[in-house]
Amino acid sequence: MPEDHEGSEGPENLDQPPSFFPYSNPIPDGESRDLGELVEVHIQGVFAADSEQSKSLFVLVSDGDRKLPIVIGPFEAQAISLPLENSQPDRPMTHDLIRNLLERLDATVERVVIDDLWNGIYYAKLYVKRGKEEYEIDARPSDAIALAVRFDAPVFVADGILEAGSEE
Repeated sequence: MPEDHEGSEGPENLDQPPSFFPYSNPIPDGESRDLGELVEVHIQGVFAADSEQSKSLFVLVSDGDRKLPIVIGPFEAQAISLPLENSQPDRPMTHDLIRNLLERLDATVERVVIDDLWNGIYYAKLYVKRGKEEYEIDARPSDAIALAVRFDAPVFVADGILEAGSEE
């Protein structure tokens, strides 16, 4: 039993969730990184890029002028491309299940925001609305985009991330 172990009071600071960001020097409470205004982007599609050693899949988003490729895995590529192609598998995929659950709970994905970049990894948030309440949920950009496609929700990217991505 857990209560039989030393320190049975449990871990400290359970009232604060751990940070998802692997900063070596965390940003002090109350401060955030400003990567600029949010810019609406459109999903251009899922693409593959071959190199001598490997094949990379990425989803490409664009504001019309700048393009941002986000590397994704094969399952995420399928989860994004199937609804973009108006194709539906025989059985619901995980993102379809999430959509069905949210719809049954009278909730919807209002928007997706890709708002941070750290060590070459993008971070996103889903904004889910149920009634008058809106919930911010951390997500991988690929999962967030897969849900945005299913809900026809807009996708936004911080301007600084678009700039950095279009320079690469």
